[in-house]
Amino acid sequence: MDKVVGSAAEAVADIKDGSTITVGGFGLAGIPWILIEALLEQGAGDLEIVSNNLGVDGQGLGKLLEAHRIRRAVSSYIGENKEFMRQYMAGELEVELTPQGTLAERMRAGGAGIGAFFTPSGVGTVVANGGMPWRYAEDGSVALASPAKEVREFNGRRMVLETGIVADVALVRAAVADRHGNLRFHAAAQNFNPPAAMSGRLTIVEAEKVVEPGELDPADVHLPGVFVNRIVQLTPEQANAKLIEKRTTTPRPGSEEN
Repeated sequence: MDKVVGSAAEAVADIKDGSTITVGGFGLAGIPWILIEALLEQGAGDLEIVSNNLGVDGQGLGKLLEAHRIRRAVSSYIGENKEFMRQYMAGELEVELTPQGTLAERMRAGGAGIGAFFTPSGVGTVVANGGMPWRYAEDGSVALASPAKEVREFNGRRMVLETGIVADVALVRAAVADRHGNLRFHAAAQNFNPPAAMSGRLTIVEAEKVVEPGELDPADVHLPGVFVNRIVQLTPEQANAKLIEKRTTTPRPGSEEN
């Protein structure tokens, strides 16, 4: 039952080329920094990444992107990553843009054994009607477009059918884990990490703190250990090494910045 492994390198060693990987976090908040670095060093490529976004230029999943290790992305947001946009527009990267709530629910549904579900998000748009560019050609034309999806009416409201996502591997970050894999997430890290963890056939967690079984109050468990296969215990330095996309502050009255 002890799911703690010796290192991040050991944890990701058997990830194969062509794998589909769900990754937790939002922007640079709550992402599995150390596991991403280990995967970069490990060398697996031709990956399909399912994540809200692909980090930023030079950080997080942006490093895998810049190394041309990602073939396809299922994401909600491109805005903070110029290389993401460049590869997409140049036809080097296939991208399936998905509403954020739908993306989270697709991962959760896959982990819960739900094959598909209906949602009103995207009805009347290219999300449901099809035609969204998934991949561009070198000349800027659309090489591959999204197909139309089934739309039905429930209680007078039209809804579109979305499929659940089951990934080969999930990479997530937790604030606290016990050795059995029960997890607690901090603040906004709860948004995509739990459904990402649920959707992986093999779920690997980097934890800022690891405790013994029984130390986590059951009421504090955000994700049960049944969804977790491997845990990497971070060093204090690794746990504290966090960045944000942009730092915006207001100068204090009387400071030299005014």
